[in-house]
Amino acid sequence: MLLSQIQNALGGITVVARDGSEAYAVKEASSTYALAMEAAETGKSLAEVIQAHGFGEAIDLNAAYAEGRMMLPIHHEDPAHCHLTGTGLTHLGSASTRSSMHAKANTDAPVTDTMKMFQMGIEGGKPADNVEGAQPEWFYKGNGTQAVAAGAPLTSPSFAKDAGEEPEIAGIYVNSADGTPFRVGFALSNEFSDHITERGNYLWLAHSKLRPASFGPELLVGELPGDVQGMSRILRDGAVIWEKPFLSGENNMSHTVANLEHHHFKYDIFRQPGEVHVHFFGTATLSFADSISTQDGDVFEIEAPEFGLVLRNPLIQQPAVSGTVTVKVL
Repeated sequence: MLLSQIQNALGGITVVARDGSEAYAVKEASSTYALAMEAAETGKSLAEVIQAHGFGEAIDLNAAYAEGRMMLPIHHEDPAHCHLTGTGLTHLGSASTRSSMHAKANTDAPVTDTMKMFQMGIEGGKPADNVEGAQPEWFYKGNGTQAVAAGAPLTSPSFAKDAGEEPEIAGIYVNSADGTPFRVGFALSNEFSDHITERGNYLWLAHSKLRPASFGPELLVGELPGDVQGMSRILRDGAVIWEKPFLSGENNMSHTVANLEHHHFKYDIFRQPGEVHVHFFGTATLSFADSISTQDGDVFEIEAPEFGLVLRNPLIQQPAVSGTVTVKVL
């Protein structure tokens, strides 16, 4: 089952569910978040909750997308209670991509922290059940104010040195009233980043990730397929200037989803009741690694058959501004 949210004719939210090509409004559903919390608090699966609500009118999702009415597939009414986070070096091949970004002429250089971290995942990222595995790289992207719906622009700040896509799968979670994390499902995502800043110094990775990100348009309810085969592309003036397959799913990863989830939710701060978490699982495919430099007006597209509609976002580059941010004294 795929879930999405669209803006309806009254300006409110319609939650849409579909299996196959037929999409229908979920009856008496104020939001995906409300359905997820109902499932978390009643002990039912999300699919059971949706079936109990029942289905209403048929929805043309392609028309809603074309009309700019696609919303995030889940959101929190208070964006401060939605957290965007992620893990890197989790996919087979991701270390070579990262290393090529940071490559230096000296071939006799010692093993980098990137390769050490990646090797830790290879050796211990898929532990037996109920055993803690290797701790992955982790980063923070922002709160819900940084979440961008399909079709809406990804805005690169004026000080950014690069505006690059990262085609990934994101896990979507809610915390119940007692703080227990529940996985709602998975979505396509563009974990938009500044790779030139990251390449300048590995310790600037944290800065490079403080950018908006997009996920959706639809949310896959259930387990993540073991082998996700998708496509990432960039269009300029309507023509494809770069296109490359990307792989995800545990068959193509050095960590299990469960291990990545454990190392995120083991922190009490991420188990606060009622909050939403969007966690990006990483990628090994970047246009930046192929020396692509994006421009204002380019359009990113990310797709994989299991996840429904294509995730599409145009790029907007904020104009340069002079001066620095000044903090005022109270």
